[in-house]
Amino acid sequence: MHEHLTQLLLVFTSFFSLINPLGAMPVFMTMTRSLDEREKKRTALRACLTAFITLLLFAFTGQLLFKVFGISVNGFRIVGGVIFFLMGYDMLNARISRIKISKKDVREYVDDISITPLGIPILAGPGSITNSIVLMEDAHSMASKLILILSIVLVLIIAYFSLVGSGKFIKLVGETGNKVLTKLMGLIVMVIAVEFFVSGLKPIIRDILMIG
Repeated sequence: MHEHLTQLLLVFTSFFSLINPLGAMPVFMTMTRSLDEREKKRTALRACLTAFITLLLFAFTGQLLFKVFGISVNGFRIVGGVIFFLMGYDMLNARISRIKISKKDVREYVDDISITPLGIPILAGPGSITNSIVLMEDAHSMASKLILILSIVLVLIIAYFSLVGSGKFIKLVGETGNKVLTKLMGLIVMVIAVEFFVSGLKPIIRDILMIG
């Protein structure tokens, strides 16, 4: 029992740091400003479900998918970096905050942003996907597999409540504070994007140079 609790704590901690529920709040706050509370909750739920399905899919079939499509984790990092950079640039220029969604387009908008970029790659990014693949390969017993799945569920439950609670944070800092925060977080997201891009590109360049 003690061994399983220790494993749960370790797996949970690794997913929590990689999924980073609190880090997803600025993007969520910015992209859902035009939505009411009900739609925000729906967006958060769909994003978390998307991340859960993605992580489970890669946990059980990750290596097979990589081989079939000839893709790598480094490719995921590069694409994630590009998406993050564009998102951060829009946040820095306050473009996202000016989006106004008509009632008839709300459902389509929620469906779009809850899958990309909120579900993938912000919650289920290259790091958490890689983590799910590696940990599933190391999970040789049914108990270990269940611990892995439970850890993902717990982290995404925390992510859901973090995203839903972000609206209260906006009210706390006010309109001006939110604009300043959005620009600041946009800059941070762009820095994260560069780190993602470089970390994915370096191994590829290293392999090319070795081949050359």
